[in-house]
Amino acid sequence: MNFIDIAVQQFLQEKGYNKFTLRAVLFDMDGVLYDSLPNHTNSWVTVMHHNGLSMTEADVYLNEGRIGYDTIDIIAGREGKTIDMENRKRIYHEKTILFNLCPPVTLMHGSLQLLQKIATNGLLAFVVSGSGQPSLIERICQDFPGIFTPENIVTSFNVNKGKPHPEPYLTALEKGKLSACEAIVVENAPIGIESGRAAGLFVIAVNTGPLPDSILLDSGANILFSSVEDLFNKWEQLSDCLLQTEIRIS
Repeated sequence: MNFIDIAVQQFLQEKGYNKFTLRAVLFDMDGVLYDSLPNHTNSWVTVMHHNGLSMTEADVYLNEGRIGYDTIDIIAGREGKTIDMENRKRIYHEKTILFNLCPPVTLMHGSLQLLQKIATNGLLAFVVSGSGQPSLIERICQDFPGIFTPENIVTSFNVNKGKPHPEPYLTALEKGKLSACEAIVVENAPIGIESGRAAGLFVIAVNTGPLPDSILLDSGANILFSSVEDLFNKWEQLSDCLLQTEIRIS
């Protein structure tokens, strides 16, 4: 029995499901669909420094997926500072300007091919992102033609509570009229993994950043791949396992 079989069986047993009836795959955006985190890192670290706050590359990856205002609160709170809403909006606006001045963001290697394969399998695809970055959100339907529509995109504009709260993924389930055994999550960050697991979902981690595998697994990922391309290469094996594994419930 390989690591994919073990992960799927353990999840089904944990949740008391007989089997998956897979209908959809829910994707985080930054670091999964787009190689955008280097630009986010540069813009976050720079704007925080300009506002008297200290933020490292590791902080960006550890907080990736949060609503921007929440990230500002956490970094400021760590230094014993409080930022009011007016200044949170100003700082995030400055961060957005800096992000848009960065080199153009490219697709993550393997992401388009993976989405095309998923669509060929007859599965729905959703984006579930904590981002409020309009320049990226507006690109999704163009960069992944025939796969995403505004109706299957959840961003910070659609929720009251961002990741790690389960609301973003629960919102996607509601939009798709999906149950938890009909969808899986693809994430690259601890906060997103926690959000997906809190929503009761099977979470696939793809390690596309500098964090050790252990952090993603300790956050609750059911299974981990080394990259989006690695997931693409193993997709048939994973999807076959998800569709064929059945647990006898006594």
